[in-house]
Amino acid sequence: MICRFLPLAFAAAVTLLVAPAWAQQPKKMPVVGILVTHAAANDPIFDSVRAGLHEYGYEEGRNIRLEIVTAEGQLDRLPGLARELVRQNVDVIIAPNDLSTRTAQKATTAIPIVSIGFGKDPVAAGVVDSFGRPGGNVTGLYELFFELDGKRLEILKETLPGVSRIAVLWGAGFDSPSDELERAAQSLGLRLDLIEVRGANDLEAAFKAAKRNKAGAVLLRASPIFYVHRIRVASLAMDAKLPTIAFLQQFVEAGGLLSYGADIPNTFRRAAYYVDRLLKGAKPSDLPVEQVSKLILAVNLKTAKALKITIPESILLQADEVIR
Repeated sequence: MICRFLPLAFAAAVTLLVAPAWAQQPKKMPVVGILVTHAAANDPIFDSVRAGLHEYGYEEGRNIRLEIVTAEGQLDRLPGLARELVRQNVDVIIAPNDLSTRTAQKATTAIPIVSIGFGKDPVAAGVVDSFGRPGGNVTGLYELFFELDGKRLEILKETLPGVSRIAVLWGAGFDSPSDELERAAQSLGLRLDLIEVRGANDLEAAFKAAKRNKAGAVLLRASPIFYVHRIRVASLAMDAKLPTIAFLQQFVEAGGLLSYGADIPNTFRRAAYYVDRLLKGAKPSDLPVEQVSKLILAVNLKTAKALKITIPESILLQADEVIR
């Protein structure tokens, strides 16, 4: 009789010993990967993501981990970095721009991707099915980067009525200037010179080319290369005596003349909303893509004075940020 119950008693004892061990297993800490094209992993812009996560109750190292991988401008490394995030089985991938979004999308159809830098209409580009119901594993924020280039030309023309030739600098790996931009230029009586910038080493040559072609001003198209090297770009523009308009206010804060575009730190902060929803079980296919509504016009009057430019009152009245 006793022998018959020994196996059952042994199993019960094992269960009692093992069960507490199961109960003590820590809950897996969610990991959010950030796939970066140019910026360094310690760039202050990522503090905006951390600040946003904090608002939703997440603290890095305590109940969430950020895995920031960056190609640091060597774009051929980007696909490998995306695959590495997939191998790590991160819970969400944040993609700061169109290129990192497309690269992440090629690497996985299972892991949710939050794009915080749709530069052009993601529906027209085929990245999502619709704004209301993206349909795949990608959602995020549409920043109108490229669609606002025509407005930036208008601002340049209003600031510099006598200008007739604009050098357009654009970063390799991102959309080249479109026919729409050319039509916008023609309507303003402007001629465009298109100059591709493949890397940081091309920046000085680009401004020299703009000066050589007798450009009256420079338009910087949305590209992270101009964010990462904004201080140098502003300095090169000053040396060439070329008024320049960019897509981000940080360029003006670095010494550039004008900028018009989305509040980029705020879009990085807003990524936390999507991360929180996804970690709580929402599907990216059901999370609507948001179009940014807050656009910032910034002006640097110190730079204007150095370039001997008088900023029209009409521009100053529209400006959200004026550096004096």
